Amino acid sequence: MNENTRPENPLGYKSIPVLIAGFAIPSIIAMIVSSLYNVVDQIFIGQKVGYLGNAATNIAFPLTTICMAITLTIGIGTAARYSLYLGRKEHEKAARNIGNGLCMMILFGIIYGLVIFVFHEPLLRAFGANDNVFPYAAEYTRITAIGMPFIVIMNGMSTISRADGSPMYSMTSMVIGAVVNTALDYLFVMVCGFGVGGAAWATVIGQMISAGYGLLYLRKLKRITLRKEHIRLELQQMRKTAVMGMSNGLTQLAITVLQIVINRSLVYYGSLSIYGEDIPLAASGIVMKINAIILAVIIGLVQAMQPLVGYNYGAKKFDRVRKIYKLTILIELVITGIGLAVFQIFPRELLSIFGSGENEELYFEFAVMFMRVFLLLIPMTGVQVISSNFFAAIGKPVKGALLSLTRQVFFLIPLVLILPLFFGVYGIMYASPLSDVISFVTVMIFIAREMKQMKGKELAAACPD
Repeated sequence: MNENTRPENPLGYKSIPVLIAGFAIPSIIAMIVSSLYNVVDQIFIGQKVGYLGNAATNIAFPLTTICMAITLTIGIGTAARYSLYLGRKEHEKAARNIGNGLCMMILFGIIYGLVIFVFHEPLLRAFGANDNVFPYAAEYTRITAIGMPFIVIMNGMSTISRADGSPMYSMTSMVIGAVVNTALDYLFVMVCGFGVGGAAWATVIGQMISAGYGLLYLRKLKRITLRKEHIRLELQQMRKTAVMGMSNGLTQLAITVLQIVINRSLVYYGSLSIYGEDIPLAASGIVMKINAIILAVIIGLVQAMQPLVGYNYGAKKFDRVRKIYKLTILIELVITGIGLAVFQIFPRELLSIFGSGENEELYFEFAVMFMRVFLLLIPMTGVQVISSNFFAAIGKPVKGALLSLTRQVFFLIPLVLILPLFFGVYGIMYASPLSDVISFVTVMIFIAREMKQMKGKELAAACPD
């Protein structure tokens, strides 16, 4: 396509709601599907192995969130720069950016996979694995380490294809791998009885297939022509990409630190309660995985919003930027409101899908209570995540990164450490809604200021004298 005839907006702009829907629906489906890799594993492991197997995958889950931090830093950083360059009509820079991003995905994915394979034992112990859970967690982790480079590539390419104006391709690449994973989970775990190892191999194979399909998109790019000379690592490009994706990466790293703190706190304070060490650890892991589905929806909205906001901000169309942000928040509130209702009304039914094991009633007593309290204000969480990533999309990654840390690092982790001193194991769940309120108020103050500044820029442009 000739650069002078490229569409003004990624989907042939007609209206903001239609444009957001065109990006958001495939993005949300893609992110939900991505999150289902771990959820499906939990379901089959829980039914066949029991809650010790679920506790093991919970212990190993921080390794996946660290991988997602790498993925989002590179993928969204690359996509955000790509959208800004396209908005400014700088297509050669956009192509170099994509080539550099691809090299970063491959390099850091391989390095991370090797680190996990070599150091999985001390890592799992640090994450809170006790003697009952460790054998399952070690088996699962040794295998899933092989898939880490493919996680980075499949999610990174999904983000790039979406920014290029192909959200359906992005969605398809994720769905293909998830379907394969689910089918192989059933075969390996339920039919062949391979346990947590079978679930791990099913996950890795699904990730390989998704990554391969995602890489094929490099030959289908709509808005640039990618040549061999573009595919190389450049230190300055790497730095700029990392800075742009920092908000998303730090959010995931904060989630990882939070998971580790919660796991270790649950083991300690659980041992002092009637529930023991294993029940709180297994129950919280399942609640976190269910919560990850809602967070996947929110991240899908973020990824749909990012290229639209970046493109229009780069083109100085600030009115459209504000409208896109407000509509994204409205969609998020509707979706998370529905999720909240389900969590409050049908918690046991949801938790039952993942099995139980011994001490069934005691397990469900804690798990239901944990789900209802910990996820009480999930709509506020969504607003905080979307708003912090909004700043990264408009080229203010440092502000976005700081705001992305408000909930997990600045508020939730300290509360998880302090409240159990007074309320025992129950204090861990109370920390979540309290941190949601504080972080929501904080991010709204920054958003109000940014919207006011954009209006000022519009007035200045309309009245240059």
